[in-house]
Amino acid sequence: MKRLIFLTLVTFCTIASLSAQQISFEAIAPRGMVREGDKFALTFRLNNATATPPRQPQIAGCTFIYGPATSSRSSYSVINGAVTSSSSTDYVFTYRADKAGKVSVPALSVTVDGKRYTSRPIEFNIGNAIPGQQDPDQGQGRGNHRGNYPPVDMNDIATQSSGRAVNANDVFVRIILSKSQAYEQEAIVCTIKLYTKYQISSFMPTLQPSFDGFLIQELDVQPALNEVETLNGQNYMTAVLKKCILFPQRSGKLTINSGNYDITVVQYERINMGLMTVSNPTEKQIKVSSNTASTNIQPLPTPQPEGFSGAVGTFNVDSRLVGTTFRTDDAATLIYTISGTGNIKYLKEPTLDFPTEFELYEPQSDIDTRVQGGNVSGTMTINYTFVPRQVGQFRIGSDKFVYFDPAKRQYVTLTTNPFDIKVSQGAGNAVSSRQDIASKNTDIRHIHLHGATPSHGNNLVIDRIWYWLLYLAAIGVLGGVFYTNRRHMRMAADVTGTRMARASKEARKRLRSAKGHMDSRDSDKFYEAVLQAMWGFLSDKLSMPASQLSRENVSEKLHDFGADDAVTDRLISILDQCEMARYTPMGSDEQMGSLYKEASEVINTLSSIRKK
Repeated sequence: MKRLIFLTLVTFCTIASLSAQQISFEAIAPRGMVREGDKFALTFRLNNATATPPRQPQIAGCTFIYGPATSSRSSYSVINGAVTSSSSTDYVFTYRADKAGKVSVPALSVTVDGKRYTSRPIEFNIGNAIPGQQDPDQGQGRGNHRGNYPPVDMNDIATQSSGRAVNANDVFVRIILSKSQAYEQEAIVCTIKLYTKYQISSFMPTLQPSFDGFLIQELDVQPALNEVETLNGQNYMTAVLKKCILFPQRSGKLTINSGNYDITVVQYERINMGLMTVSNPTEKQIKVSSNTASTNIQPLPTPQPEGFSGAVGTFNVDSRLVGTTFRTDDAATLIYTISGTGNIKYLKEPTLDFPTEFELYEPQSDIDTRVQGGNVSGTMTINYTFVPRQVGQFRIGSDKFVYFDPAKRQYVTLTTNPFDIKVSQGAGNAVSSRQDIASKNTDIRHIHLHGATPSHGNNLVIDRIWYWLLYLAAIGVLGGVFYTNRRHMRMAADVTGTRMARASKEARKRLRSAKGHMDSRDSDKFYEAVLQAMWGFLSDKLSMPASQLSRENVSEKLHDFGADDAVTDRLISILDQCEMARYTPMGSDEQMGSLYKEASEVINTLSSIRKK
């Protein structure tokens, strides 16, 4: 009971003490020197009461930024039974000092329980900006320059104030080519790099640079601002956004168009809190466009030597036979290897000179490449499987591999050695040989010296009908052999016709390779295989080297060939999708399946078209 009485007395004393506290409203000027361009906090404090926040005062020579930010504090103490308490509420307004000189802060008022409390007007000085200090409004692109200010320093956040604009030399993207001029099919390194003096919080490409006229070999890069580079006397943080090897497909001036990017940079706003100044990070959205980059592509020297199929770089060739003994009807293999540096991924399989007595199967090729320096190196291995059908001595002819060496500026011819092989009788014909011997041993009977009197008939074979039927059949077989041989000779002489005839076959083979990559969900190799299939098909169909193919002359040639515009547009669309997929994510199963079906239909349609 005594305890309850004591608590009641303490409560009444506390209420009386609180009611006795004096209510006041005051303005507090910023502590420390405020200079032109600084942000500062102006505080209005209400003691021992609460009220609706006042509106911000209008201060000449300063720009209001935000506020009020409200904070409250309170304290209680009991000394010798005497209870004292106090409380306060701060209303903080943030401004930017625009002009040096004396600043007058007008009075503000608040209402507490129907009674009005008004602060006293105050004054403080804004000092001149420190020489070299960046004006927060400079660089807005509207000529608002009010001093000589230093450039942004990537290591000094004091120069990265939030009020200033991000200039073109503060954040930019460069397209860098390793060569200003090159030959067709000669490798060029293309690097797309981000340069920035600010920290970057987000980066989004909105339009990628286009590589029209090039085949590209993508390199695996992980963009990160982990390198510092000095450019034009200024330091930048850099990140490689994209790196690839370009193989130009036509001569003339080729241009890589600029890309567009949405970038969020981190800046800092300085706020004068009285005893100290704090830097608060803020984000700013900017749009950046890269430069365009051009290179002059020289055509390959003419006349081009016989056997040249578009290889540009430095190569070696080698061929070898698997095994030392050869028999009829037994499969054998010749391995042809091309190694070196250049456009090895886009080489065609050589056509070797095999004897006509050999049955030759479709060659199987495998390409293993790697990026070495500013070029692509690797090995192309082709397996030629053949089956001898006759016994005897045969020669597999030598092959001439021709390539263009950009460093020497000349064509180089490499020759492989011929192979002389001896084919012996295989096990597959042993049974028929034994049957031939057995028949020879039984087809002559012993002459009987004694027997019936021999008779002699006068029926001529020429009078029998089967004789004439056999005669006509022999003439028909001879005519067929003659026609087949003449046709074979015409086809062998017609190189263009042969290439056109095998165009669809080669294209379907490459599409089967693309389907394998699609089934394994390897989108990069899938689009690369489809692109090679389409360009290879067009090269064979139109009888043009790959180095001379472009979208423009392909459209013109197909029109002359007899293809309608709809088929040509579908073909160009496939090429564009494959090119775009090399640097834009397009790897869904549905997209690859649709593109594969479209490519197959276009090849089938073009294969059925005959030249006008």
